[in-house]
Amino acid sequence: MSTDTPRISVPRRPHSSGRPQQARSVQTRDHILIVAAQLFAERGYPYTSITEIADRVGMTKGAVYFHFRDKEAIAAEIVRELYNRWRVRIDEALAMQVSPLETLQALLDNAADRFFEDDIVKAGARLQADRSLSDTTLPEPYVEWISTIATLLARAKGAGQLRDGVDPESSAYILVSGFFGLQHLCDILNHRDDMPRRWQEMSRRLFASIARSAE
Repeated sequence: MSTDTPRISVPRRPHSSGRPQQARSVQTRDHILIVAAQLFAERGYPYTSITEIADRVGMTKGAVYFHFRDKEAIAAEIVRELYNRWRVRIDEALAMQVSPLETLQALLDNAADRFFEDDIVKAGARLQADRSLSDTTLPEPYVEWISTIATLLARAKGAGQLRDGVDPESSAYILVSGFFGLQHLCDILNHRDDMPRRWQEMSRRLFASIARSAE
């Protein structure tokens, strides 16, 4: 959906040692992604151009096109990186030697911090919201979150941690809706500056509604 100029072909220069140049290329590519993520998070996908990305990176458009085919390719890579980071966080939480509800709380607390601190996470959320404005095929959002949380809640139910009548699957939908809805609201109203605090307030109420009271 990009209106930017077609890709400029930049020939590769011969070099005597591939590894240093390859490392620099990876670093440059990562830098482009971070800068593009900042712009996408600030302005949204349709209002960010390759020219703006190149200017902020301090490169020519041709140099950016050397690393990415077009703006859609940059957006798709940011979203892929977002899902990679979520998978790492989920795996870390699942490896914790604590109860299922404590695992779930830690997972969502960490995700709330990432929305406050991580440019890739901020941009990925914005790009998912703008997905109808791009021709890029993006992963279906929230599916893995719902599945992971439902699994943790099922374990919590088996461990006697949930109130009677709490259904793990429907509760997972409620938690995911509440969490991601909150980050969107915090983004619109306060650029997520209050995300950690608002999440702590919400999580106390959400977890109190499903967790069995200590006797």
